[in-house]
Amino acid sequence: MSVRPLELPADGLVFEADVAGVPGSPLVLLLHGFPQTSHSWREQLPALANAGYFAVAPNQRGYSPHARPRGIEEYATDRLIADARAMVESLGYSRYHLVGHDWGGQLSWLIAANFGADLDTLTVLSRPHPAAFARAMKADTAQSERSRHHRAFQDANAAHELLADDARRLRATLRNQGVSAADVTAYLTRLGNFEALDAAINWYRAPRLAGGALALPDVPKVTVPTMYLWGDQDAAVGRIAAEATAEFVTGPYRFEVLPGVGHFVTDQASPRVNELLLEWLSGRGR
Repeated sequence: MSVRPLELPADGLVFEADVAGVPGSPLVLLLHGFPQTSHSWREQLPALANAGYFAVAPNQRGYSPHARPRGIEEYATDRLIADARAMVESLGYSRYHLVGHDWGGQLSWLIAANFGADLDTLTVLSRPHPAAFARAMKADTAQSERSRHHRAFQDANAAHELLADDARRLRATLRNQGVSAADVTAYLTRLGNFEALDAAINWYRAPRLAGGALALPDVPKVTVPTMYLWGDQDAAVGRIAAEATAEFVTGPYRFEVLPGVGHFVTDQASPRVNELLLEWLSGRGR
């Protein structure tokens, strides 16, 4: 089935989304990470639709022009979570499958930990459970180095620096982890301007503003059936954090390592991601 655009009102904002499938079919909500957009799910959307799901991939707060409020505090994690839950309600659903990558994975863990009764399944790509991440940040000096961009993004000039020289640094971040030049260009079509990129970086700034971080040691364990996909060449998340995630899931759990794959797993390994995702959602992988 073809992918089509949708304007999705939610939480007082209007989000641009890519969707595929028939409304009313089981919902799969796909939340992208940084520095990506709904384009990261371009291969998953039609595969899910062809399997009988209604797949929705929004461009999240800051990434959609009409969902870009001013002020770092507007990007607090609880507001990002509220956005995702409001999207589900706006679509007319109360239960759904949740899939998240990177920052979208962070939100997905927190939604599953706190609102798990709404979920049929959880699938997270690249981002470990926040408590596993917190442990690794203390125990693994390499993880702290992998996460140095979290600190760099606190600089008010971070977006200007990433966009300088035809977005040389932003392009390198993606290209060095296996993203094709064409897909880098697709991401920059939406993120290649200061307003959009600075708003996206606010996702990193808001937790620090509130005295927190992405590594959260007190996040409850997840009881939802959960699959976690991690590429063993991930430049942002090391093996210690990835393997420790199992300790924070008490429901059915599947951990899949993708050999030779970096952080942006849907860009490098979409066929394998689709195979695993469809198997997991159907219940065959549990």
